[in-house]
Amino acid sequence: MSKYTTGEVAKLCGVTVRTVQYYDQRSILIPSELTEGGRRLYSEDDVKKLKIICFLRDLGLPINTIAEILKEEDPHSVISLLLAEHEQTLKAELDECQKKYDSIKALKKEIKEIDDFSVNSIGDIAHIMKSKDKLRKIRISIALVGIIGGIVEVATAVLWGITGIWIPFAVSYVVIAAVCFFWLLPYYYKNIAYICPNCHEVFKPSFKEVLWANHTPKTRKLTCTHCHKKGWCVETYDENSEKK
Repeated sequence: MSKYTTGEVAKLCGVTVRTVQYYDQRSILIPSELTEGGRRLYSEDDVKKLKIICFLRDLGLPINTIAEILKEEDPHSVISLLLAEHEQTLKAELDECQKKYDSIKALKKEIKEIDDFSVNSIGDIAHIMKSKDKLRKIRISIALVGIIGGIVEVATAVLWGITGIWIPFAVSYVVIAAVCFFWLLPYYYKNIAYICPNCHEVFKPSFKEVLWANHTPKTRKLTCTHCHKKGWCVETYDENSEKK
């Protein structure tokens, strides 16, 4: 069986000679053999043991804990549990890094779309990104109601064209209009707010102004309630709607 000196063991395991000597002093890695001249010699099993010690140290375990683990009758079971735990920790860290990476990509994309970029714009973008998921849910809910209403309108219109019966179409039209006016629009208005591009404040315009203002899918031409400047304001989720 091969025998290794302290220097050779250190090189094989990627540690310093002082580290190997320290583990010997702490009785964690005792050499298998001492020559007459007092030279330490380590076996293949000692090398494997040192690699395990180095791994456990990389996991952040203190020396005393490692010493206790190695004294166990079945240290492999303990180490297996530690491996599983460390795997979960690493996965959580990877997920967190992925979220940060995705946020950076989204931030870079938003910055490219801003013509007049400033430091305050970062705050606006952060607010928009934070509320994006909630705002998307609001828009999906509205879109689903619109799709269902459209299907009903088309179906009753086809029925009118085939049978000449117009009452279902008229009733559905009135019901859909009522749903839109008394539920859909108030629901939408309750959950949205706008960011002023001039003062960068989040504000809530009047229902009437929102209803009649020129708009795009993400912006609306409104008068800020803070700086009173009119311009294209960016739509965002109204965090205060959860408190109402």
